[in-house]
Amino acid sequence: MMSNLWTRVKDMIGDRSRGRGTAGNEGPTLGKHPDSGPGAGSQASSGLGERSARMQHNATRMRMEAWNLLRDHAQRLAVAHRTGEDTSPWKKEVARELEALRPFESHWAFPGLRGFEKLSAFFQKGAHDAFAQQTGRVVELLTKDSYRRMDLSTTRLSEYADLVNVSTVLEHVQSDTDTEERHYFEVLVVDELTPKQESELRRQLRALRSPEDECIYELVVAPSFEDAMAAVLLNKDIQSVVVRYVFPFRSTGAGLSLVPEAEALLAEDLNSLASLLGSVRSRRLGRVLKHFRPELDIFLVTDSPLERVAGEETEDFDRLFHRQDYYRELHLSILKGIGERTETPFLTALQRYSRKPTGVFHALPIGQGKSILKSHWIRDKASFFGPSGFMGETSATTGGLDSLLQPHGPLKRAQELAARAFGARKTYFVTNGTSTANKIVMQGLIRPGDIVLLAHDCHKSHPYAVIMSGAMPVYLDAYPLSELSMYGGVPLTEIKERLLELRSAGKLDRVKMLLLTNITFDGITYDPERVMEEVLAIKPDMVFVWDEAWFGYGRFHPVLRGRTGMEVARRLKARLRSEEYREEYRAWRADFQGRDPEDDETWIGQRLLPDPDQARVRVYATQSTHKTLTALRQGSMIHIRDEDFDQKVSAAFEEAYMTHTSTSPNYPILASLDMGRRQVELEGFALVQESVDIAMTLRERIHSDPLLRRYFRVVGPGEMIPEEYRPSGLNYYFDSESGWARLTPSWRADEFTLDPTRITLQVGRTGMDGDEFKQMLMERYSIQVNKTSRNTVLFLTHIGTTPATAAHLVRTLTQVAKDLDEKVAHQSQTSARLHRERVASLTEPPPPLPNFSRFHGAFLPHPESLTPEGDMRMAFFLSYDADACDHVPLDGAVVDRVAAGEEIVSASFVTPYPPGFPVLVPGQVMSPEILSYLRALDVKEIHGYRPEFGLRIFRSEVVRELQKARAGRTSLREEQDRAVAQPSSDARADPTAEPKGRPSAADELTQSQGN
Repeated sequence: MMSNLWTRVKDMIGDRSRGRGTAGNEGPTLGKHPDSGPGAGSQASSGLGERSARMQHNATRMRMEAWNLLRDHAQRLAVAHRTGEDTSPWKKEVARELEALRPFESHWAFPGLRGFEKLSAFFQKGAHDAFAQQTGRVVELLTKDSYRRMDLSTTRLSEYADLVNVSTVLEHVQSDTDTEERHYFEVLVVDELTPKQESELRRQLRALRSPEDECIYELVVAPSFEDAMAAVLLNKDIQSVVVRYVFPFRSTGAGLSLVPEAEALLAEDLNSLASLLGSVRSRRLGRVLKHFRPELDIFLVTDSPLERVAGEETEDFDRLFHRQDYYRELHLSILKGIGERTETPFLTALQRYSRKPTGVFHALPIGQGKSILKSHWIRDKASFFGPSGFMGETSATTGGLDSLLQPHGPLKRAQELAARAFGARKTYFVTNGTSTANKIVMQGLIRPGDIVLLAHDCHKSHPYAVIMSGAMPVYLDAYPLSELSMYGGVPLTEIKERLLELRSAGKLDRVKMLLLTNITFDGITYDPERVMEEVLAIKPDMVFVWDEAWFGYGRFHPVLRGRTGMEVARRLKARLRSEEYREEYRAWRADFQGRDPEDDETWIGQRLLPDPDQARVRVYATQSTHKTLTALRQGSMIHIRDEDFDQKVSAAFEEAYMTHTSTSPNYPILASLDMGRRQVELEGFALVQESVDIAMTLRERIHSDPLLRRYFRVVGPGEMIPEEYRPSGLNYYFDSESGWARLTPSWRADEFTLDPTRITLQVGRTGMDGDEFKQMLMERYSIQVNKTSRNTVLFLTHIGTTPATAAHLVRTLTQVAKDLDEKVAHQSQTSARLHRERVASLTEPPPPLPNFSRFHGAFLPHPESLTPEGDMRMAFFLSYDADACDHVPLDGAVVDRVAAGEEIVSASFVTPYPPGFPVLVPGQVMSPEILSYLRALDVKEIHGYRPEFGLRIFRSEVVRELQKARAGRTSLREEQDRAVAQPSSDARADPTAEPKGRPSAADELTQSQGN
């Protein structure tokens, strides 16, 4: 079936899907190549796998490209027919486009398969002028989304197909589209219906519409299980699904079959469903569709007694209906489901409050713009913020509003809706960024002396949170990508080795948290399910914190969702509680016991499974909603799925939230979080898919253009993920020689994956480093990027990226390449030599990226500790004492001193930008590799380092004194436990006694730690 399908649409999905330009298309455009007439570029050069991959991420754009080409060819056919030219080439082109479009249209309401067939009939009858006219009308309605503003229940049209007929299109239909403001969506009905039954169902549901309804909807009918899956994966307008009675598994119509893609997403063979009873298969469809798109409302209509079908196998349906007299209830349920997702409780409350004529006798003079409107000197500047810019500014928590610190009204409801949308059990809004969210989570879960595992290249907010909580960090080494001047992720073997090391030292009980960045700024994504499974096998009560500052959108894409913390926590809990898993665990345990479990290599060398009777699923995710979704700057969220939250964490977490949350939160930020949640619940799937599509298209254009390839190269998974972490063998998403590669298998199998929305572009061959290239883009072309490295620039595509923006980038890169060609062609010999040397310096391997070295013995919890956790808090506060610190120039002398064995200890964080994480932290011993790396850096921004002073270090005598003072002392945790059991001698000392002299900095720190 798949082979037949791709034979039908091969022209759309192969090279030809890039489009053939028409008259006036000049220069580089996104996804298009110029042509020289009919048939140009019509041969598909790619195989089935490549075509399948292309369909997977840009079917919607392919459909629109096909409609646009059909319109153009129909117009040329009509002209050729009128002028007496040879029409056969254009007939061939039109026939090809119609054949390519047919399988798409059964999955959309407009124009739908009936409208498409009616349009095709004009072509078959030779009515070429009418065909061109009607095709142009359809494309106009699609392009302008005008069909979404047509309430067919108020017209004489019975269906969209009636629009493809000039005589029946009423003038008021067009006028209605200008006044209709209700939201439009589509409802998928899964049932094997005759045309008469389908028309009757549409008539029944349209008859129930009311002018008071906030939304209007139209139906898409899927006659089989296969058609239903394809419609939900392809049609982003589908918001609700009605599963009716029984229907076949196999598609018998002209729709697109996406069974291989669906099976890859589900990781199971769907063909086994073909043998199930029809009623069982119908109920199973609900689970499958929820897996693809959890935001959908799904209803089951059955003719069996409801008490017989209610239960676990229907838990994925939002409501069950019996066959008789259910139309009205179904209609109301569809609107109710949409209404719950469109609800914005806090934004609505703030809007209402802003319209009240309030007398302000509390704080915030700017509230409702009052201090501005009465001003003579700043009133003219208020236009920048818009007429409503200040109306939501208030410090009130009453009058319909709410308190962020103790929400009970609309804010509480808004956070509950956010938890539902992002798959969490509980969600907290944060108004001062994910840096603060990370500190809240750390303080709410950790107490002084606990051990926290975290990557050494994590965001700087994490080590600061460690310092504030008094935790002992164990730094984990991410694999280096020295050629790109960046790090990847922390391999699972590294995590397991550190845990086993701590277990052997008897410290596993003190290990409380594993904190990893998912995804990294550069797009490296972990496999959270495998990480959590194997870690829980060693430490069953481990708390996992996934810093998803850059991954808030992952929830809303069926491929990306499987690597988000909340989704994996949900799946993992369900799996651990199932009887099937218990049987799997018993078999695994028996095999494991026969492999010498006393040897750490046994634990490291195979995949581990946690004990379902001991493992607790405790997962937190912090997300910068403002970074990748719709929210004002600093709008972030904390999502929680912690089995022990209510019993063990809630009180401490609330206190941490109180500690770090402002008593004057910004209400517009909170309202924007509420609004952004509504958007992703209703169109997140469509918007994220489009951002992936744009990123993939950019890859294709850069790879395929010889001029661009001369200076630029998109870095693929094969270069950013070592082979041992990439069993799928995926090297690229698009390559000019091999074409497209499928995304899903790597996201299911690989330990690390590369997020497709991240485009790391190597620019070294331009002779500009990343920072120079960034400045050039902004100053000359108004293109803004966030991150650069020594020889790369990172481009992010997100839900705000448009095809026009991407096309501007392609055009800009093309212009830069042309300018470079021109410059190189006219260079003098000296200039050419200097240019070659500059390119070589940016393309040859730089010094290796250094790993974390170690904490000095003076900053270990015990002087003879054999495990790597460090007392970074002590080092941090010791650095406040200027007498304890010194500076050392970053030159060859310090490298020689370290190479000779001298221990030089950092007194501060040293953070180069890029890569943007601390290379040194307080208390860390400097290594030759770190110093060589810092000396080789050519970046202009290094936080914590002032060239005129050098590196800030602890004086060697202070370090020695501190280490001596701590010799023989017990660990911090033991000191704390002893202090709880018995008051310290200091507490019983005479408070009036005169001090004998100022203690040394080391003595002060040691004493404070002991107390």
